[in-house]
Amino acid sequence: MDDREKLSNPQVTIQTIQKYGFQFQKRYGQNFLIDDHVIRKILRAAEITKEDTVVEIGPGIGTLTQYLAEAAGKVYAVEIDAKLLPILADTLSSYDNVEVIHEDILKCDLKQLLGEGNRCKIVANLPYYITTPIIMGLLEGQVPAESITVMVQKEVAERMDAGPGSKIYGALSLAVQYYADTYLAANVPPNCFMPRPAVGSAVIRLTRRTEPPVPVKDDEWMFRLIRASFNERRKMLVNGLRNEPTLGITKEAAEAALTEMGLPVTVRGETLSLAQFAALSDLLSV
Repeated sequence: MDDREKLSNPQVTIQTIQKYGFQFQKRYGQNFLIDDHVIRKILRAAEITKEDTVVEIGPGIGTLTQYLAEAAGKVYAVEIDAKLLPILADTLSSYDNVEVIHEDILKCDLKQLLGEGNRCKIVANLPYYITTPIIMGLLEGQVPAESITVMVQKEVAERMDAGPGSKIYGALSLAVQYYADTYLAANVPPNCFMPRPAVGSAVIRLTRRTEPPVPVKDDEWMFRLIRASFNERRKMLVNGLRNEPTLGITKEAAEAALTEMGLPVTVRGETLSLAQFAALSDLLSV
């Protein structure tokens, strides 16, 4: 398809929306891309080839899907909004390698969809209100994905990529980096979308690790400690742990563990690396 006929052309997007009388749904956080340069950056970041099976989350009217279909071997486009299905049937009619799945990605069994032993690359322009549940669901759920390349709110992308000591480093940073290598691929201004969002966006690629970067006895327990450590960012780590009743950790036990690690008892959670949280978790394991 000629690029001028694609939905990345704002005029084609407007015509398509008007043709179907489509109304943007705030509850689905719908913002459609209208910039082919950004779409090509997404494809480059995701490293899509004809050998790849791609799962796209939230295809909308099919803007990114059209490019994915031309670059990949197979595309599964998972869309929750039933009102978009007839539009997708129209805008993707010339591509025989695209299958639209009407489902909530949080409930979709990708292992069953792809078939036993098959892997995919996930690509998405994610709605901001549900970014973290989707990302963590994909990472923690052992979805058979080599990588996850997503457009998200810029602040969220930076949090995923942040390191110890940064003001935006936190539980999300540690959780994402436990499961994946992060790569910030591009910043995207609001004028690349219709309608324009109120904030800037960014493209980030998460490449799944084959093994966790640090050994830990119980990763679930470690992440409980991490969440407690960041519940009160400006307070000492020992107070965050002590103040979380479900952990059952005394201030004395937390201080003893930090001392054994060679850390001051006044240390704050945002200064600890993933390796240090793993070591702390093992020392405080129940």
